[in-house]
Amino acid sequence: MLPLLLCSARVLAQTAPSDSLFNTDQVVTVDLDFGTQDFWTTLTTNYDNDLGETLTADITITDLTGTRMYYNVEVDLKGNSSYNHPGDKKSFKVDFNDNIAGQKYHGMAKVHFNNCWSDPTFMREKIFFDYCQDHGILAPRVSYANVSMNGTFWGFYNMVEAVDKDFLDRWVDDANGNLFKAGDNFGMGGGGSSAEADLKYYGDAASDYTARYELKTNETENDWTDLIELLDVLNNSVDAELESELPARFEWNGLLRSLAMDNMLGNLDSYINSARNYYLYHDSTTFLWNWIHWDANMAFGSYPAQGQNALTLSPTYVATNRPLMTKIMGIPNFRDAYMAAYCDLHTDFTNAYLDPRIDSIAAIIQPHVSADPNKQYTLAQFTSNITSDITVSGGGGGPGGSTIRGLKSFITARNTSLVTALNCQLAGMHEDEGLSVLRAWPNPSSGVLNIELPAGASMKDLQVSDALGRRVPVNVNGNSLDLSNVPAGLYQVVVNTADGPVMARVERL
Repeated sequence: MLPLLLCSARVLAQTAPSDSLFNTDQVVTVDLDFGTQDFWTTLTTNYDNDLGETLTADITITDLTGTRMYYNVEVDLKGNSSYNHPGDKKSFKVDFNDNIAGQKYHGMAKVHFNNCWSDPTFMREKIFFDYCQDHGILAPRVSYANVSMNGTFWGFYNMVEAVDKDFLDRWVDDANGNLFKAGDNFGMGGGGSSAEADLKYYGDAASDYTARYELKTNETENDWTDLIELLDVLNNSVDAELESELPARFEWNGLLRSLAMDNMLGNLDSYINSARNYYLYHDSTTFLWNWIHWDANMAFGSYPAQGQNALTLSPTYVATNRPLMTKIMGIPNFRDAYMAAYCDLHTDFTNAYLDPRIDSIAAIIQPHVSADPNKQYTLAQFTSNITSDITVSGGGGGPGGSTIRGLKSFITARNTSLVTALNCQLAGMHEDEGLSVLRAWPNPSSGVLNIELPAGASMKDLQVSDALGRRVPVNVNGNSLDLSNVPAGLYQVVVNTADGPVMARVERL
């Protein structure tokens, strides 16, 4: 079967082999041959008993670039809630590199196949991560796949880029630092789990954190010092110290945009509520921490938030025992910067922007959803849930609920709430309002960019970030920046002053 196009282009910061797969969305075909008829019993036994074992298979994949066969890959089932998907359509991952060193699929050692549990539209994760990619937020890319196992059609899946060293090489341009994954313990926004990845400080020993996080790189060294120090600073610094310490330790704009993204799109199975589904990467060259999204199948309001309604959730919502959110909302300069990032993201969060994208994907995947014998919901529910809320029986709508929000109706209702709650003109988003923003000219610029601080303000330090929140080195001479060696694109200039950060968005021609 030939792959089907979704016809969407991406503007990417740098190139990598995986771009040939993800730059144009497509539905690929995946055929797994395990060489044994009891493969499913082995896979489920390994998962159910938490054995950490994988099963070897050969895999044939057809995509736009052709058909390729990979030998001796390793396969194992994955997921927590998604494992409750009825029948045998479970999420799984494939490791191409484990047995044959250097064997990769489009430069990727691992690929995840997600079963779209609790999502009748099959699009929540795709739309969420595409929006991240288009708005400078670190997150994996998503395509689609028809999967067969031992000649039997198993179902229609999301195919998701793994967050690993290949991902870091592609998006951070560094893969030598420590990558930590939030643990899969369940919390509901109230500190209900005894081992949540809540970013609280629990002591100076690695053993205090191994139930909460997983170290995914540099496992041999097993050095948790950097994470423990970060949590110590976050939890034990006074606010005056934290104002300079925290932005200096993070890719700050990327962090704020990531947290705002979860709130805006109702992705509450994340740090801001459940304290799950994120990675922290400590760049070994810049020494900055990067926030990376993971697992968004319950975006658009499908996860409970301690009685909160995702449609009307406050942009400044803070769950119990979430010190990062508590500090950001409690320190005025942090809160202002967060609200500015939120408002910037919100500009495109409209039906006019997203509905055509939803429609284009839906038109392509509809026949594949229809043909999936193991889908969780009916084709009629797929169609209805694109535009409207649907009611399902039992617990199929996710934890504790029987109503699944429609994609388009969620966008409409969420915007109705946010237009009033955000008050973006007061968040420093409009330079013509005479507020505390950074004036920059000429903008766009092909060389020297001049900046002017608010009256009475003095510069403590300055940083320029690209669309992914990564710092860009520039030469500063007084109040002028030399952009002549900076690639064309959109950038954010942030100047820290004694009264807090001021910022401007600029374009380099």
